[in-house]
Amino acid sequence: MSTTTLIVGSGFVGRAVAARLAAGGGTPVLASRTPPPRDTAPWVRLDATDAAACARAVDEVRPDRLVLVHGPSDVTWCEADPGRALALHSAAARHLTAAARGRRTVLISTDNVFDGSRPDNDETTPTAPANAYGRAKLAAERIVGAAPDATVLRVSLVYGWEPADCAKWLNFFAACAHRLRAGERVEAPRDQWTTPVAVEDVAAVTAAVLEPGAPGLLHLGGPDRVSRAEWAEAIADGLGVPRSRVTRVPRAAGRYASRPTHTCLTSTLLDEVLGRHGLRVRGVAEGVRDLLEAAP
Repeated sequence: MSTTTLIVGSGFVGRAVAARLAAGGGTPVLASRTPPPRDTAPWVRLDATDAAACARAVDEVRPDRLVLVHGPSDVTWCEADPGRALALHSAAARHLTAAARGRRTVLISTDNVFDGSRPDNDETTPTAPANAYGRAKLAAERIVGAAPDATVLRVSLVYGWEPADCAKWLNFFAACAHRLRAGERVEAPRDQWTTPVAVEDVAAVTAAVLEPGAPGLLHLGGPDRVSRAEWAEAIADGLGVPRSRVTRVPRAAGRYASRPTHTCLTSTLLDEVLGRHGLRVRGVAEGVRDLLEAAP
């Protein structure tokens, strides 16, 4: 019998999770305020801040389990309106865990729950958000983490392809690759580090922790710690364009000022989960190579 999973959030990560579950024979259903840009899975309209709407969606879909990838996830937007960001994340987490009524639930969270002072945040590192997005996600974590059968999956910077004609690219890889392919220059911080993880690997691990026996808190970061400038240069190398098109800038000089210095995740638990399910997480060089070979 096919397992039905309600995925709240039909953006970049939510669609990848849906594709992974469908490929494994499951029945994913996406839920969001607006429909996804392309047909990846069945979809229902949902305002996750509306308690009655959340209850109706669960009653309609009758999922066996839930994945919460709800937003807003734009760090700059959250910094501009921190009160609303906190309210939106908290309300959605509260309403959906209540509607789930004990069903298996996974919340996709973020490395921004840490203050950026350490390059090695594992599951035992105390949280200390340095920005509004991190504070909003941490509030959602505490709500979902108190549910009877839930896992909080903190994910480092996620990357993958997005269409070239998107109004706004949601991940660093796609923005760099499209601009470099178009002959444009790219500015990238030399002093903001991350542990990037490919969206397909995020989807695979999410599918794994939906199964019984997963820890209540798990970190998922890629095996490589790189600055955004180093990463942009690796993308340039993969595309065969000069590294000189990448300009190294200080983090404080642009849109990355509200990001922590280190958005890096390590884990004391991930290897066991990966081994149990026969999975691996790719490093930056392999991930970039695989994406560029499959370039749209």
